[in-house]
Amino acid sequence: MGSSAQNPSPGQLQSKIDRKQSLIGGHKAHERVLTTEVSSYTKRIDNLQSDITSLSARQQKLQTSLDAKRAQLAAVQAKLRAERARLARLRARLLVVQRTLANRLVELYKADKPDVVTVVLNSNGFEDLLERTEFMHRISQQDAHIIGVVRSAKADATSTAATLDGLEKQAAHVAAQIQSQRDQVSTVRVSLVGRRDSIQSVRSQKFTLLKSSRNRRHALEDDVASLKNAQAKIQAKLAGFAGSQPAGPIRGGSHGLIWPVNGPITSPFCESRAWESCHPGIDIGVPSGTPIRAAAAGKVVLMQPEAASGGYGNFTCIQHTASLSTCYAHQSRFGTSIGAQVSQGQVIGYSGCTGRCFGPHVHFETRINGSVVNPMNYL
Repeated sequence: MGSSAQNPSPGQLQSKIDRKQSLIGGHKAHERVLTTEVSSYTKRIDNLQSDITSLSARQQKLQTSLDAKRAQLAAVQAKLRAERARLARLRARLLVVQRTLANRLVELYKADKPDVVTVVLNSNGFEDLLERTEFMHRISQQDAHIIGVVRSAKADATSTAATLDGLEKQAAHVAAQIQSQRDQVSTVRVSLVGRRDSIQSVRSQKFTLLKSSRNRRHALEDDVASLKNAQAKIQAKLAGFAGSQPAGPIRGGSHGLIWPVNGPITSPFCESRAWESCHPGIDIGVPSGTPIRAAAAGKVVLMQPEAASGGYGNFTCIQHTASLSTCYAHQSRFGTSIGAQVSQGQVIGYSGCTGRCFGPHVHFETRINGSVVNPMNYL
């Protein structure tokens, strides 16, 4: 926000940019964690789904087998019902035959045939009577045939009913076992489905957080782009005034050098910063475009544009003696050339805010044999 909310300085814009980029970095780190978690949950869901699919196939096979056994049981039960109905009919028919035979006995008795009565009296019940050869010879061939059929049918129906009862019990037992297996598989499958749905819910929450973080990061990136654009416009505008500021009076030093510009020190020598433990010079605050004077006579031995000097921006160094040199950073533009001989106080460039900079100023260094020393010891 510069001097006012409506007119932020490039330095203040850069401060905003740095804060937002820090937030962007935090969002990216958070998104990496969330992406890893979502991927892990997806893998777990895929594994559970594979197990669920396998159990569903097994459950379907057991259900098919159960349906077949139930159909088999139904067929046995139907056959059993049919045989029992047949047996009931035969028993009813047998009862009719028994009554018919009883009537015949009465008729034989009235006909006064003692041999028949003797047979009856010497018989131990109706079943024994049927076995008596003498009695069988005395009844009609038709009655004998009926009795034989009834007796055979009764035995066959009784045997069939017993066999079907056994088959029904066996089929019911097998069906119960299959149903138990199916129910066990179904229970495990339902449990796995519950776990899968629970993990899907957690993954959905993580994905929502990831989407929200991405949206916020994209908004911050848009803000940074907008701030950089505003910063570039301000810097371009300030650069347009390069050289328009008055040089002002020369400010002499007490140790042979003069001040490159006349302004307050905004950052002292060896000040600790987030990106450096010791500030290698002093920063002198002046408006962009202020002429920069050579602190002493000498030869321009180094000129680097912003692209080559990194944080220094447009950078110039002058060799004064065999050991002493001075350097001037963050210039908006150069005012001399490499190899040029300059006199003390000659304009060698113009102040600006190129490189790593938070507002127009001149970064001034003094070096002895290439090593930075405190400029205040020479001004």
